[in-house]
Amino acid sequence: MDLIIDSITDVTDRIREFRLIGADGPLPAWTAGAHIEFDLGGAGTRSYSLIDWTGDTSAPVHYCIAVQREDAGDGGSKAMHALSVGDKVNVSEPKNDFDLPDTDLPITLLAGGIGITPLISMAAALSAQGRPFELHYAARSRGVAAYASQLIDRHTDTVHLHFDDETPADLASIVQNAAQGHLSICGPVGMIDAARSAAETAGIAKDRIHVELFATPTPATGDQPFEVEIQDTGQVFTIPPGQTIISVLEAAGIDMIYDCMRGDCGICQCDVIDGVPDHRDVVLTDAEKAGNKVMQICVSRAKSPRLVLDL
Repeated sequence: MDLIIDSITDVTDRIREFRLIGADGPLPAWTAGAHIEFDLGGAGTRSYSLIDWTGDTSAPVHYCIAVQREDAGDGGSKAMHALSVGDKVNVSEPKNDFDLPDTDLPITLLAGGIGITPLISMAAALSAQGRPFELHYAARSRGVAAYASQLIDRHTDTVHLHFDDETPADLASIVQNAAQGHLSICGPVGMIDAARSAAETAGIAKDRIHVELFATPTPATGDQPFEVEIQDTGQVFTIPPGQTIISVLEAAGIDMIYDCMRGDCGICQCDVIDGVPDHRDVVLTDAEKAGNKVMQICVSRAKSPRLVLDL
């Protein structure tokens, strides 16, 4: 759909908020945790979580997102920051791979940096529904913590701020306190990996841990080509550096099922028949990664020369 940028607000030195209205009529409803995907032309596509403070997204009159400028990135955030009020942008309808769990158990929300955006909407929805929750928001410092004061104002007793230069987040303690409920995490991969490891130690079941990686995966230095063999057909494909298994197989006309392309939704998971994956997702537990029986083919690569996959 086509949207028009209605307003732009600088939230911090690097984070810019965009409010968008429909160019052709009403906007589709959405649920907390949803995102929309922007077509940025030469800069590719980028997904940004929708922000809501009201707890009611059934009939939105606008969409709100926040974009952190990454000067060392590959251009998506810089393309967004170059937009102006009145510009028309083409976006997908809202999609949600990070929905709130349907549970009566308490929910702990854990955000790192700009990963706070979907959790703002979750906190609003949980508050409106009268459901128990706590929100922990970790950032390098107060100056870069977007929306921190607004969150404190709205959810005084349930928001906890953690700043690296003041009182860093104690992930083990936060996760231990969440052990009797659900844990929803959004932020950079390092924080997600550490929180998941702490959750495994605390004995939290995998189905009560929900994650979204707030980053676009980039090729790692030293990536080498490897082969993928499809077990059923015997077809063999070479996956070069800078391309994913999914992109190569799709280009060859193979129909793939996937969504996030970040390694956090689990939809593209497949069985590994032979070979050793190079796991780069945030879905699998440490034990599952060590077992090398499954992998997420949207981001993960191979440590062995060939992988044999059941697709």
